[in-house]
Amino acid sequence: WSHHIPAMKLPSLLQLVFLASCSASNSRNWARHGAPMFADLTVQEMKAVREYLHGIPELNLADARTKTMEKNSILLIELELPKKKKALKTLDWGKARPQRQAHVIIQFANQTNPNITEYIVTPLPNPTSHQPLSYKKGKLINFESRPMTSLEYDLLLKFLKHATAKAHHIFLETTGGFSLVNCTEHCLTFSDISPRGLSPGERRSWIMLQRDVEGYFLQPTGFEILLNHQDLDPKRWTIEKLWYNSMYFDSVEELVLKYELGTVEKIKAVDNNLYSTFIPRGHLNTPSDIHGPKLVEPQGPRYRTDQNFVEFAGWSFTYGVRSSAGIQIFDLRFNGERVAYEVSLQEAIAFYAGDTPAAMQTKYIDSGWAMGVSTYELAPGIDCPEVATFVDLYHYYDTDSPTRYKNALCIFETTTAVPLRRHFNSNFKGGYNFYAGLDSTVLVLRTTSTVYNYDYIWDFIFYQNGVMEAKMSATGYLHSTFFTSKGLHYGTRLYENGLGNVHTHLIHYKVDLDIAGQNNSFETVDVKFVNFTNPWSPENSIVQPKLHSTEHKTERSAALRFGKKMPRHVLFSNPNKKNKWGHPRSYRIQYNSADAVLPKGWKEENGITWSRYPLAVTLHKDNEATSSSMFAQGNPWEPVVSFEDYIRDNENIVNQDLVAWVTVGFLHVPHAEDIPNTATPGNSVGFFLRPFNFFDEDPSVASKSTVIVRQEKDGTSKVQRWTPEVVGHCVTSKPFSYDGRYSDV
Repeated sequence: WSHHIPAMKLPSLLQLVFLASCSASNSRNWARHGAPMFADLTVQEMKAVREYLHGIPELNLADARTKTMEKNSILLIELELPKKKKALKTLDWGKARPQRQAHVIIQFANQTNPNITEYIVTPLPNPTSHQPLSYKKGKLINFESRPMTSLEYDLLLKFLKHATAKAHHIFLETTGGFSLVNCTEHCLTFSDISPRGLSPGERRSWIMLQRDVEGYFLQPTGFEILLNHQDLDPKRWTIEKLWYNSMYFDSVEELVLKYELGTVEKIKAVDNNLYSTFIPRGHLNTPSDIHGPKLVEPQGPRYRTDQNFVEFAGWSFTYGVRSSAGIQIFDLRFNGERVAYEVSLQEAIAFYAGDTPAAMQTKYIDSGWAMGVSTYELAPGIDCPEVATFVDLYHYYDTDSPTRYKNALCIFETTTAVPLRRHFNSNFKGGYNFYAGLDSTVLVLRTTSTVYNYDYIWDFIFYQNGVMEAKMSATGYLHSTFFTSKGLHYGTRLYENGLGNVHTHLIHYKVDLDIAGQNNSFETVDVKFVNFTNPWSPENSIVQPKLHSTEHKTERSAALRFGKKMPRHVLFSNPNKKNKWGHPRSYRIQYNSADAVLPKGWKEENGITWSRYPLAVTLHKDNEATSSSMFAQGNPWEPVVSFEDYIRDNENIVNQDLVAWVTVGFLHVPHAEDIPNTATPGNSVGFFLRPFNFFDEDPSVASKSTVIVRQEKDGTSKVQRWTPEVVGHCVTSKPFSYDGRYSDV
């Protein structure tokens, strides 16, 4: 090619090529060098933090498992993320990594005025100092807003057994032989409801008794108990109310008396437990003596992992799993160029309705149940393909030593079984000029959260054309309540004594985009119909859509509300960087959103103000790192983190470092097919990050998996491909062939 280039220009061109290759190499090396900044705390780091804090006399720390509520103890130890500005010096210039730090939550209950304090402990791996953290506007963490611990659950069950002893015979009669005491195979268990009260400072939980069999979430008994467990001494806990078969009682004694007098309609016990199990029943024609299709890697994996650093088909990224909220990716790049600094799960909620007190109180905010910790083992061949790379996760939550969650995250490449693109070019004479196609394979980063009854499957999916998808698939058990006739206003009867309650799932993500740099702007693009005279036939009119763009200059303008029509396109652009064709380099966020769960400002809605907006855009700030907290569940009325505060100051967002906050979800009206479990088809939500003039053409043209077939003059096919002709014996031993001719018969 060099003879087309003037001789004197050649050295400078070679220099540019050399510099470009050096830049790409540096980019990769710096990304890899920076990855450990975002890695979850190691077992050694967690133990070192615990040992350091337990060695400070004034903290007076006891073990989490100490059998008293009146103690000071560590609830959580997780990574404290580095400040973005410091991290970028590492990622973009190869500078030394910032010192690793831990974020610690301590419950101080062994004092006159109990409180919760969060600390940053530094430096790791050998900490020597700790500093208390404070929230914006100096908000304090209400002590009653703390999550439940295993000790409190143990004490709660012990209290229930003692406090309901007089109703033992009623339990047996109503549930078909199940009870809280003197039981082995026929025990009762419970689900506890949140929020725990109706205003700040309360700790009153509705307890729903269930038969303790497989799928006990579908086994409500008709007993619901309001327990006040605010006092740190369980001896002073009280039962405030009981609900049995649509009637309220002020005490266990009142229930027993009226039950025995016959003034209470007794519940008829049901013997069938099978409906809540996974045990096969019914008939399908699928043969059961052979396996279905399996994913294979004929020559091994094509992606590369190095600790928490991953590379695939132009993509590179770093991942972590935050114990409080779950999966995160950082420094997301395509061909060495950063697309996003952070894409992370922030919160998941499920708000319910119903006729029983437990149902009408249920407003679950899942980070308050340590959603990020509940990352249990993934099953090969079911949760992830057998060929996946499985990774153990380690958490320190309500424990005295780190807990290992084996194979809790997986990474795999899979085919989507639909081409990324293809075209058949007919010659309209029974043959063709060419056929070309590119198979679509994607890399999937997956983990799950099983927050008691519900299972969330969290995916980040990376396509070869510069598209990334964030996806949540919901499955697991319904949170069902006892069936009453009025319950049909709030759900569906699904079995003898069970109602599937209507509820809304909402998921919140943080998307810190850095499109062609950090100076980004936000615009929405829609179409408006225009009506004008046809220039080549003036007696006629033409009506057609015309693009209409709106640049949003402030945070309040960029907070798009539920209930209002969403623009067709939302774009994040670098107005200073253009592609080859003169368009600002942009990425688009594309998704289907749900709807609001409560009226604006209504009590618990204050704890989830992020749910007002399918999309909000804010200026990046290190002290606006998360949209929620572990304490929102316990005190949604006066939350320590209020997302609304982030946009209230209405700052300028033109040509700035921007963060998009994305809300997705769906309304779930339960139906008979949700028994035994909600299935994933149709119950997935998420969003796409799609390049929009970011590149000069589709970057997947670089893929060597493309196949082109041309018809020769003699009718035979000439196949052009850049990958091996034979896939491998475990798929097929036949070479690729294609004959696109067609004819009458």
